Amino acid sequence: MTAAVMLIHGAWLTPRAWDRFKARYEAQGMTVVAPAWPLMDAPVEGVRGLSPRALGRLTLEAVVEAHAAHAVAMVEPPILIGHGLGGLVVQRLLDGGCGACGVAIASTPPLGLLARPRAAWALRRLLARWNGAAPLSPEGFADLFAHTLPEDQRRLAYAEHVVPAPARVLRQALLGPGGGAARAARRRPPLLLIAGDEDRMAPPAMVAAAARHQRRAASRTDLQCFSGRSHWLCNEPGWEDVADFALDWALANGRAASPATRAALPGQAPKG
Repeated sequence: MTAAVMLIHGAWLTPRAWDRFKARYEAQGMTVVAPAWPLMDAPVEGVRGLSPRALGRLTLEAVVEAHAAHAVAMVEPPILIGHGLGGLVVQRLLDGGCGACGVAIASTPPLGLLARPRAAWALRRLLARWNGAAPLSPEGFADLFAHTLPEDQRRLAYAEHVVPAPARVLRQALLGPGGGAARAARRRPPLLLIAGDEDRMAPPAMVAAAARHQRRAASRTDLQCFSGRSHWLCNEPGWEDVADFALDWALANGRAASPATRAALPGQAPKG
């Protein structure tokens, strides 16, 4: 089984959100990479300084293609682990035959907003106002991401991690793909979806709906819910349980891509 892991961050975050997972996996002998989205390969302060016009040029397909290029450049097919919108990128990559297996944590669903939770309506109201860059206020972070944290820890997490998100990428992810792009691939590497039962951004019902959609594929699809966890479950107390469960599942269920599949991936965009 592969000893390589790719960590894919979600919207409003940078690869720094994976620092804990990365250190824990590397301590176990894994080769771990956590690439930034295109245009966002900079410290948090640098990403905050990007112009809305620059961020507005980025598309969801460009994010998927960039991570596909990173994956196929690795020595062996990596375990793909994504959070939030990064979990959607994982699903797109798997559907394109990329990776040994995937773990989508608190993921944006492959069909867009499948349910109507609090977060969905809040984000819907913002769609018309986002122009280039979509900011996330401290209040929004506290309410949607990290309401389980004490106030002082929320303020610190916001200061260390939160950046504006590319508005076009969010629109494309929230509205969902149309037509055949929404279908689960018949054969793809195995997929684990993880939810937190206190998550307001990706509630368990939304993650379960994504799992039902993905189970239309012939490939293995599992679902795990952690109790008492918010959307910040990769960094809030108990994050180690999430990290260890994800890796243990991946090591038990991942598979190597065939040489033909790997040869076909460079230069191709997974279409989901």
